[in-house]
Amino acid sequence: MINLNGALQSATSSLFSFENRGFLYGDAVFETLRYGQNHLHFWEDHYFRLMAAMRVFRMNIPMSFTPEFLEQECLRVVEAQSTTAYSWRIRLTVFRNDGGLYVPATRDVSYVIEAKPLLDEFYTSKDSYSVELFKDYYVQKSMLSNLKSNNKALNVIGSIFMQEQGFDNGILVNDDKEVVEFLNGNLFIVDNGTLRTPPLASGCLDGIMRKQLMRLAKKQGITCVEEKISPFDLQQVQEIFMSNSILGVQPVSSYRRTNYQNPIALQLQRVLNESVNSIREH
Repeated sequence: MINLNGALQSATSSLFSFENRGFLYGDAVFETLRYGQNHLHFWEDHYFRLMAAMRVFRMNIPMSFTPEFLEQECLRVVEAQSTTAYSWRIRLTVFRNDGGLYVPATRDVSYVIEAKPLLDEFYTSKDSYSVELFKDYYVQKSMLSNLKSNNKALNVIGSIFMQEQGFDNGILVNDDKEVVEFLNGNLFIVDNGTLRTPPLASGCLDGIMRKQLMRLAKKQGITCVEEKISPFDLQQVQEIFMSNSILGVQPVSSYRRTNYQNPIALQLQRVLNESVNSIREH
């Protein structure tokens, strides 16, 4: 089942017209969330990022779009599923209503929420994970790159390329050849005990899990800084790992001729799982 503007419908039913602006122009923003341990993980952060994206896209934000309302709309989708699962991947998409060309006929919006089951109750990662730079196209350094919108051509092309080349993921760079992020998550490195991640000014996504890991690292006594990272740095550091809202932490085992052990990445994965599990217990 999916939730279209509050109405639960079959996922196989026809939902949109050919004039849907998310399809025609990528005129849509979205959040990908994890539901587990009987709650939406880091919902408040997801909600405020969604509102910020809607404002940048100059969408009319309905008065009904309160944190409580949208949270309940997400939970309704989970409860309506015919199967059971420990955890769910939820996508909440807000798109501008039909009409107009580049200039929309309206700034009013609709929303659709879908849920897909996840195999694991907790955040887990693969033991072997090889990555490579993707250099065919570059991330532009702007506020739009910090948002989650339907404009994901770079990520789609890069993901196909990495699959063809036999890599698990690709690392994106910007116009200044600075390392930005992974194709589907933020990037962290451990350099002589210091956790480093590219700043938002480099063009990376303002990731929800990125924010949580920076907070958890500081609580663990790990120095964490936002600073520019060059491709050259990647083979000189002790660890590389990815973060996103579904996987949590995914350590990189190999990049080019360098192999990594990733003890700090695994430590953060452990305390992340402990933090979300403690919410359930309370």
